[in-house]
Amino acid sequence: MGEGVDPTQMCQRLVDKVAQSKQLMAMTDPDLLVLFEDWFEELEEEIITRIKEHGPLNPGELAEKTGLSLRGATFLLSKLNREGKV
Repeated sequence: MGEGVDPTQMCQRLVDKVAQSKQLMAMTDPDLLVLFEDWFEELEEEIITRIKEHGPLNPGELAEKTGLSLRGATFLLSKLNREGKV
């Protein structure tokens, strides 16, 4: 049996849609988009702060400290690394 939905791919698709906000606005409630963007920015800032204060974290440590899934933590660390934020 398959594993079902891959959270990393799902999150990546959602982030791509946020980057294309006009397209996303046509598909969802604008208030929901604002909440998601705010939450995502806060989460990224929390991760950046943790890394600055405590040094590099592996995805397992980040998942444990933030309550994210391992795949979610891996995705966010990769994204922040690609963007040069960590």
